[in-house]
Amino acid sequence: MSGKLANPAPLGLLGFGMTTVLLNLHNAGFYGFNSMIIAMGIAYGGLAQVIAGIAEFKKGNTFGTVAFTSYGLFWLSLILLKLFPALGLAEAPSAEAMAAYFFIWGFFTFAMFFGTLKTNRALQFVFFSLTVLFWLLTAKELTGITELTTILGYEGIICGVSAMYLGLAEIINEACGEPLLPIFPVKS
Repeated sequence: MSGKLANPAPLGLLGFGMTTVLLNLHNAGFYGFNSMIIAMGIAYGGLAQVIAGIAEFKKGNTFGTVAFTSYGLFWLSLILLKLFPALGLAEAPSAEAMAAYFFIWGFFTFAMFFGTLKTNRALQFVFFSLTVLFWLLTAKELTGITELTTILGYEGIICGVSAMYLGLAEIINEACGEPLLPIFPVKS
């Protein structure tokens, strides 16, 4: 098989972005936690991003491989953290355990942010806003301040929409053969 490979990044960005928006609409108080969030976390947030990560591996893109595969597995692990206790398979994690979970993901995301510095401003915004989201989640777990859930919900919606925008911009710009939706490339 020869020829050009498709860009898997939009699949990963949309899987991440749409799932993040839907979960954070819940966090912002628009609806309760339900099976829609679980299904999106498994299928589009989880599986689609892992597939995108594997496709990035085939293209030789280490950053894309690690980012999409890791965040796909993040979504799957987050869903399992909710399902295992509900199914009686394990105890629910403590607030301290969840704070550690979100903090380590925030640390990972902050480190990955540095990998975006020579790409484009849109991707930088996705990673920076995701770092903030993880650290707001950490703060909520450590402090128990429930109002933080609403604040982080809105911040998570912004983060998710930014990933959706970048994914759609990459699709539309490639399909049209010109940059109709700006992603603000970094000038070297």
